[in-house]
Amino acid sequence: MPKAYFISTYHEVNNQDALAAYSKLAVPALSAAGAKFLARGIPAAAKESGKLQRTVLIEFESLQAALDAYDSEAYQLAMKELEGNAVVRDIRFVEGV
Repeated sequence: MPKAYFISTYHEVNNQDALAAYSKLAVPALSAAGAKFLARGIPAAAKESGKLQRTVLIEFESLQAALDAYDSEAYQLAMKELEGNAVVRDIRFVEGV
């Protein structure tokens, strides 16, 4: 079974305090679900249509594990910290090859 990747790009961060509160809950929630954080921060470079936006890359043992982590009660609690347009982001789940 291929590994899977949870990729999050932040188009806007409108509330740094809310993002910090989210991170404080999200990192342990996802880690408890088997997440391995591979990269987190502003890209060192962006090419073609890329943008220098905060990006997070997280590895899971499978696509189902990644989806279950996202849907978990603990992660959904963390997501509540982002309510009210605190961030605008794009989340994708991609299976490895």
